[in-house]
Amino acid sequence: MKYRSVFDIIGPVMIGPSSSHTAGAARIGKVARTLFGKQPDWVEISLYGSFANTYKGHGTDVALVGGLLGYETDDTRIVEALSAAEKLGMKVKITPEDANADHPNTARLRLGDDNEQLEVVGISIGGGKIEITELNGFELRLSGNYPAVFVVHNDRFGVIAAVANLLAKHEINIGHMEVSRKEKGKQALMVIEVDQNISDGVLAELMTLPNVLNASKLEN
Repeated sequence: MKYRSVFDIIGPVMIGPSSSHTAGAARIGKVARTLFGKQPDWVEISLYGSFANTYKGHGTDVALVGGLLGYETDDTRIVEALSAAEKLGMKVKITPEDANADHPNTARLRLGDDNEQLEVVGISIGGGKIEITELNGFELRLSGNYPAVFVVHNDRFGVIAAVANLLAKHEINIGHMEVSRKEKGKQALMVIEVDQNISDGVLAELMTLPNVLNASKLEN
């Protein structure tokens, strides 16, 4: 792993005790909330590997819930996140799983309300850094460090080029892009990390492209 600064090694400013188990967990929760677009009414959290074995001692449970409440890694309210969630009416279920995961610090979050649901898999890779590896069943690789746009589309010729051309028209530079599909010719997900936040107007324009089913964004 390449480190860009000393903070990549010692971790971010945070409520401890662990950059991997606490700060990383809070970021996974925060990204999940951002992807959902609002505070969910309920969340079911499955923990794997080291997360499952040590989550109470390292505060992984309160960090994940704190992130879902919108708290940053250094927010002192994280320690009371479970009781805060209860007061706000957010139902929380946390389950340590016996199954093995590809990474020892893995959390699967299912969150929703009466209208919609979202499922996110996140891993904490050290120093408070994370990756989102799955979104609603689509495999992906997202750091959460940059603004991003998510385009659900039919797996058809020309859709990727149309989306890239539209972003270029608005002078939006693409930093990283990948496409995931569950089956050839079926539904696919395009994940594009960009250099600036996407406006609602660009998002609406993306929705008008042929074979685009939905578009959403992650701001930073």
